[in-house]
Amino acid sequence: MAITLAFLSGLLLLAMGLLRLGFLANFLSHTVISSFISASGILIAASQLGTLMGVKAEGRNFVDLGLSLPSQAGQTHALTLSLGVLTVAFLFWVRSGVKPLLLRIGMKPRAVDVVAKTGPVAAIAVTTLLTWGLGWQAQGLKIVGTVPQGQPPFMLPLWDLGLWQQLLVPALLISVVGFVESVSVGQTLAAKRRQRIEPDQELVALGSSNLSAAFTGGFPVTGGFARSVVNSDAGAQTPAAGVFTAAGITLALLFLTPALYYLPLATLAATIVVAVLSLVDFSILRKTWRYAKSDFFAVVATLVATLTVGVEAEPLAGVGLSLVLYLSRTSRPHTAEVGLVAGTEYFRNVLRHVVLASPGCSACG
Repeated sequence: MAITLAFLSGLLLLAMGLLRLGFLANFLSHTVISSFISASGILIAASQLGTLMGVKAEGRNFVDLGLSLPSQAGQTHALTLSLGVLTVAFLFWVRSGVKPLLLRIGMKPRAVDVVAKTGPVAAIAVTTLLTWGLGWQAQGLKIVGTVPQGQPPFMLPLWDLGLWQQLLVPALLISVVGFVESVSVGQTLAAKRRQRIEPDQELVALGSSNLSAAFTGGFPVTGGFARSVVNSDAGAQTPAAGVFTAAGITLALLFLTPALYYLPLATLAATIVVAVLSLVDFSILRKTWRYAKSDFFAVVATLVATLTVGVEAEPLAGVGLSLVLYLSRTSRPHTAEVGLVAGTEYFRNVLRHVVLASPGCSACG
């Protein structure tokens, strides 16, 4: 049923891309996307706190997680928490403190940039070796464990019309949420480099990926926040990064899965936390409050909806708020009464300039 769901999602996304429905992304305003990205970053980071503490955190939204974690604080695993906190501190230091240090000792800027981006790899390698050498898994540290080796088998979705009818609505919801998530993180990362994305191409790519997942035993997939940010932080500039990543994953599946056995889950959680927190931008609250109060309330509403209900609430809340703001602005277009500036041929706003207005014209322009 899972791969059938991926198949249906792939068909829907591919059809949307071929029909050029990517313009629907235009209904997501920049402020709504920014608030959704920040809320999702907080939500993802909060979901990893249980792994960092060595406890099982339950909940699909920030409120549930916030209520679940304190109740289990007494069961925190000291070794897991220590390893997680040290890894988080190391990764933050690598992002901001290692470059000036390496530059001071005379390393070339290009080499410094490469070394700084290998911080997560170093953290994974060191903590895995320590866990293997010191036997931390026997002390209660949770590790990845056995990872199946080799390529996934070729599979087929279920060709059952009745099942397809049952899964159609969930597939549509997954498609919409996946598209919004992918476009949101794509636009955010592109904005940092003053680039643009093509929503129609995103739809085609997501549809093709889901169809591929359906024939290789995979769940419905999308462009994820954490993985995209880790990829960007590693220096990815072009789609070739995806090709190299796929090749690396293939080699890892064939030869390196035994080496992942002792990888601590706390290390993976720390990597995700550091990556997604870089997307959290609370300055959008101050900026929108100063620029337009309506945008500020849209940001707050999106933050609250995403944190309290979950990411699946954002497409409806975000698009709805964007449409309301758009209709509000267009229903009250700017008008100005203008008049001739004395001694010139220019017309200017009567509220800002001393002008000559015709007595028979109350609103010219």
